[in-house]
Amino acid sequence: MTRYKLISFLCSISLITTCTLTQANNPTAPPLTLAKTYQGKADLSLYWVSEKLDGVRAYWNGRRLISRQGNIYPAPSWFTKDFPDHALDGELYLGRQQFQALLSIVRKKQAIKHEWQTVRYFVFDMPDSNKPFSQRLKQLQQLSRLSSTPYLKVVKQFKLNSKAALLRELDRVVTLGGEGLMLHRADALYHAGRNDDLLKVKLYTDSEAKVIAHIAGKGKYTGMMGALLVETPAGLQFKVGSGFSDLERAKPAEVGSIITYKHYGKTNRGIPRFASFIRIREDAIYPGKNRP
Repeated sequence: MTRYKLISFLCSISLITTCTLTQANNPTAPPLTLAKTYQGKADLSLYWVSEKLDGVRAYWNGRRLISRQGNIYPAPSWFTKDFPDHALDGELYLGRQQFQALLSIVRKKQAIKHEWQTVRYFVFDMPDSNKPFSQRLKQLQQLSRLSSTPYLKVVKQFKLNSKAALLRELDRVVTLGGEGLMLHRADALYHAGRNDDLLKVKLYTDSEAKVIAHIAGKGKYTGMMGALLVETPAGLQFKVGSGFSDLERAKPAEVGSIITYKHYGKTNRGIPRFASFIRIREDAIYPGKNRP
């Protein structure tokens, strides 16, 4: 059995972290399409493939950049002044493995010019278009060619003809520090909600859980946090004890906060295997009665 067959391609609860963003005047969340899981059975000839960017989801409504939760990103006016006057779907992005640095930029209520100059808005769809994705992609590429702004880019899309080719590309991207791949169905119209027209492909599962307690560290972690006791939306409790920096152990995620963790399958009891901390999700919508 290959190592890929041992890995469960499961979908994370796709939540966008934006921290302390300014609340939008209209708090209604934009109607975005959301990804399901690639289960290895899709006809890849029907899909475009792109790298899954490790950024923050951003909807351009023709005037402002808005988070998935309906909050306004405090982007400077010079950053967006040459953006089009119609809706775009994309991600604010710094580069591979730069998520935390990006977060520290976009979370500030007052934008800092030299920081935003390093950010790019990578678009991958046009929500208002009534055309299939392949035609929307052509529209985006034309928009990119005509645009004079250096801050708006179009996510590169390409075709792969087999599952083996997909896994090779996934391995290449992950080796370079990328997060995974996305599959966009070529003939699909844009519509909100989670559906098979958009699939994510990753080498591991990432999910969300609520922190319910801190477990004291031992040995070299004496006086620090050794593990987080967390709870899933279904009420399952388990420990997450790896993936933390020393700084994160000294100042751990607060009780009641939501974290993203990764794991590789589950035990017979449903406990995530080798659960490892990724990040705090401070703008997450968390299902369940005990949502913080």
